[in-house]
Amino acid sequence: MTIVPDQKDWTWVLSRPCPECRFDAASNDPSTVPGLVRQMLPRWQTVLEQKDAAVRPDERTWSALEYGCHVRDVYGIFNERLKLMLAEDDAQFADWDQDQAAIEGDYANQDPVQVSRELVTAGIKIADAFAAVGRSQWDRTGTRGNGAAFTMVTFAQYFLHDDVHHLHDVEGNSTSR
Repeated sequence: MTIVPDQKDWTWVLSRPCPECRFDAASNDPSTVPGLVRQMLPRWQTVLEQKDAAVRPDERTWSALEYGCHVRDVYGIFNERLKLMLAEDDAQFADWDQDQAAIEGDYANQDPVQVSRELVTAGIKIADAFAAVGRSQWDRTGTRGNGAAFTMVTFAQYFLHDDVHHLHDVEGNSTSR
């Protein structure tokens, strides 16, 4: 089964709550990101331990395993981008095609136990990286290849929504990616 690529520009979550997961990214202070990510890691482990973690609930929706692979990779991508924002003025982010990454990484056939370990390791790294950002650095900027511009504040909020939203997806509260 092939998943239809997600073509949405999710940056709108920076201006209003997400109607699917109910998360209000704009109301989150970036200093809360490390603690919130760490709190979600055991929930991700529980999801990936389920015996049906690799089963897609329907033709249009990734399995919990595929979402776990995606989140693991998001942690890594955001960690790279965060470092770039801290090192360069108006950092420019390389494009990342999440759907192509899922195909090339064969997300559907990865080992859930290994993915869980990798997700936790990557989650701790990104939480630590956000914890090291000082308030004086929150105005640093970065721009995605599609022109979406972020400050460290909106970058952190956007990142956190992605994690919260996908955990919401896999815990059975949503039917679309």
